[in-house]
Amino acid sequence: MSGKKEKKVAGNVDFGGVLGGLGTFIQKLGELAEKGQELRESGEINGPGGKVKGVYGFHIKFGLGNDGVRVEPFGNVQTDERTGEAVVSEVREPMVDVFDEKEQVLVIAEMPGVGEKDVKVEIKDDVLLIVAEAGDKKYRKEVLLPASFTADKMSHACHNGVLEVKLAKSA
Repeated sequence: MSGKKEKKVAGNVDFGGVLGGLGTFIQKLGELAEKGQELRESGEINGPGGKVKGVYGFHIKFGLGNDGVRVEPFGNVQTDERTGEAVVSEVREPMVDVFDEKEQVLVIAEMPGVGEKDVKVEIKDDVLLIVAEAGDKKYRKEVLLPASFTADKMSHACHNGVLEVKLAKSA
């Protein structure tokens, strides 16, 4: 014996490699989760007087089918297309989740410091526009929906900085 582990191969699929890769992937996700906690804690850039000037972060979404794994940024630190440098915008991009449920599509946006009266929600076909402003906190996000909707099928509520938009599916 050469001392090497033999791999079980069925057809052209190397299951040892696939399962080993999955184990490595899960280990890396654990490491990322640990580092993600560090990023979340240090995800602010303070300006003069300790006021928050920039917020940055990302979240990872896992889906089935064509969605796969997506990394979505949020915050107000963006890359200038001309110079390639990081710039801080006045407007933050909130973290948003879209849930395609049986009878409705549910959109949840996290916008700390914002109340019901501060939020404006508009819909045009399959794009939902969320805009909110409360004091120095400004948010804006265009959300691509899984289908087209009209304003009469939409309802929304905002409590403690969490916006819920419900879009009823046609029967």
